[in-house]
Amino acid sequence: MKLIVQPADGLAPLIKAIKRAKKSIEIVIFRFDQTELEHALEDAAQRGVFVHAQIAFTNRGGEKNLRKLEMRFLEKGITVARTADDLARYHGKMMLVDGKELFLLTYNFTHLDTERSRSFGIVTRNRHLVKEAARLFQCDTKRQAFKSRSDKFVVSPVNARAVLEAFIQGAKRELLIYDVDIADKGIIRVLEERAQAGIKVNIIGHIARSKHLTARAFRRMRLHTRVIIRDCKQAFLGSQSLRKAELDARREIGLIVNNAKIVGSLVTVFEDDWKASTTVDHRAEKKQVSARAQRASRKVTRAVGGKLAPAPVVQRVLRTIEKETGIDVDREEAAGVVKGALKKAVKKAAVKIVEEATAK
Repeated sequence: MKLIVQPADGLAPLIKAIKRAKKSIEIVIFRFDQTELEHALEDAAQRGVFVHAQIAFTNRGGEKNLRKLEMRFLEKGITVARTADDLARYHGKMMLVDGKELFLLTYNFTHLDTERSRSFGIVTRNRHLVKEAARLFQCDTKRQAFKSRSDKFVVSPVNARAVLEAFIQGAKRELLIYDVDIADKGIIRVLEERAQAGIKVNIIGHIARSKHLTARAFRRMRLHTRVIIRDCKQAFLGSQSLRKAELDARREIGLIVNNAKIVGSLVTVFEDDWKASTTVDHRAEKKQVSARAQRASRKVTRAVGGKLAPAPVVQRVLRTIEKETGIDVDREEAAGVVKGALKKAVKKAAVKIVEEATAK
């Protein structure tokens, strides 16, 4: 078992594994923009390795890129399967090599995640874990239900909530947590119970309102990983944040590991990152974000406000109203009403875009 630390390790571990593959490569993709990795997969397919890519049916803002990636893969002889749309999102990240080696990642195959973000990955040849990952890949590829056979292989929404709640409850001394957004009420309640029981709970990232817990903001670089280290003996790494949607409504994949060397390395990185993090007043920060969003929305509205006008379809609707009701509609007044509504919609959309971008 090996630990990948980003951004220090970059693509090298994945590229090396792909180059030494002899029979098969199975890869789960949510986001992808790494040309070097794409070429390595294509080269593997051309030398006779069966390369099977399972690509998410959607992601926020990048669905067109996923469809283009599918076409490029198909042209190079890579087998492509698209995930189902029964879950809100298929957000897992993993790769299987020759059915013997599992790469379970907390990062996407993107420059942002591998070059400018804190994230981790686990490489394991544990037969049981590899077998579970292969079963999940097969089930999701064939759009069949997956039933977990391991409490070490953490899959949302199958067993993640139960396993992670039990993992947190089992802490005796401390919990060291990386998480971009802890927001699930049930999980927060369990964390608070541990804190009140005298367990040290250190969080790098963000946690929703809590009377007993705070989090430090990671200023060193972008934070993307999800990790829980328990008592310096065990660790969970996965794609799921401790949020309701990621526990109950999305496909997320993680592992619980007991390897002393890996857990020790995670603790070392966490402690170093903890020193470089700062306590944040999240209420004040939220107000600042909201203020920035409002300023941006006003600028956007001014920029496009003069260009907003009722579309021809609105004119047709007005004519239909007149025809069906026999009432004469003041076109100029109606145009003003529609234009005002459009401005409000633009302003609301601008605020939402800025707030979501800041929260990433």
